[in-house]
Amino acid sequence: MFEHLIRLSLRFRSLTLACAGLLFIAGTHAWLNLPIDAFPDISPTQAKVILKIPGMTPEEVEQRVVKPIEQELLSIPNKRIVRSISKYGIADITIDFDEGVDLYWARQQVSERLS
Repeated sequence: MFEHLIRLSLRFRSLTLACAGLLFIAGTHAWLNLPIDAFPDISPTQAKVILKIPGMTPEEVEQRVVKPIEQELLSIPNKRIVRSISKYGIADITIDFDEGVDLYWARQQVSERLS
């Protein structure tokens, strides 16, 4: 089988070189137009709310600030999870959205709920 292929390749040298050249050109064209990024962004769509509340303990921040905001953010469609961290004088709330949700739409929804 391989002997027959080698004989044909040696007999039709110009055709073999032309096919190899076409394969090289097609491969180079495919490589240059490859739509894959070298470092794809695999992080989910997120919106973060960071609040400074000076003079409050983490328990006060959690009860007076974070809980009411989280309750309001729970009504956003296409959200996956709402999580928060309360520290002395700081509240950090993160909202993760489903795959494919537009970032600007997600931020607009959060901004509307906060107002």
